[in-house]
Amino acid sequence: MIELTDITKSFGSLQVLKGIDLHIDKGEVVSIVGPSGAGKTTLLQIIGTLDRPDSGSVTVDGTDVIRLSEKALSDFRNRRLGFVFQFHQLLPEFTALENIMIPAYIGGTSTRQAKARAQELLQFMGLSDRAGHKPAQLSGGEKQRVAVARALVNNPAVILADEPSGSLDTRNKEELHRLFFDLRDRFGQTFVIVTHDETLATLTDRTVHMRDGLLEVAAGVSTF
Repeated sequence: MIELTDITKSFGSLQVLKGIDLHIDKGEVVSIVGPSGAGKTTLLQIIGTLDRPDSGSVTVDGTDVIRLSEKALSDFRNRRLGFVFQFHQLLPEFTALENIMIPAYIGGTSTRQAKARAQELLQFMGLSDRAGHKPAQLSGGEKQRVAVARALVNNPAVILADEPSGSLDTRNKEELHRLFFDLRDRFGQTFVIVTHDETLATLTDRTVHMRDGLLEVAAGVSTF
């Protein structure tokens, strides 16, 4: 599903990634943990095609994304990848339903189909009664579940989450963590989660540890 080979990335004189090899299977829920500055978010952005590595290869869902043109890359990102961020990044002027529909609109889905899919996801999230509410009228946990639904609206192959529970209280964290696994079981997505949350990391199928731009491999454990 995801294959990274010898990924390097520098910003000026600072080398952030120093040769990353990583394989993630379809349907796997993988957490990436490590101290601040380890390169976790940079790695996630490269997997998500939001940034390009200086060297190495990136294959996602059978596609060599490095070789794609900018337009093809944008189309691939919209159709095959979903993103969840620490601070939901919902558009304040739109309702929960409309926020979820936006990626579908961008992908060329009809209004009828986009609305039906968004309503299906709101029901799955237990938020059908909040469809017409704007973000300011939603709790933190509700906003993050709307953000997850938005990431799912185009039925992507991979969901990439950057500190998704970082802004939530304990109860909402637990609900979000359960939700990821329910979604994997229901829709079959692959999840890659950057987190400092040790509870979430221990729940995932596999935890990848990063330090100083490299993966730390425990004895007897491979990243492949």
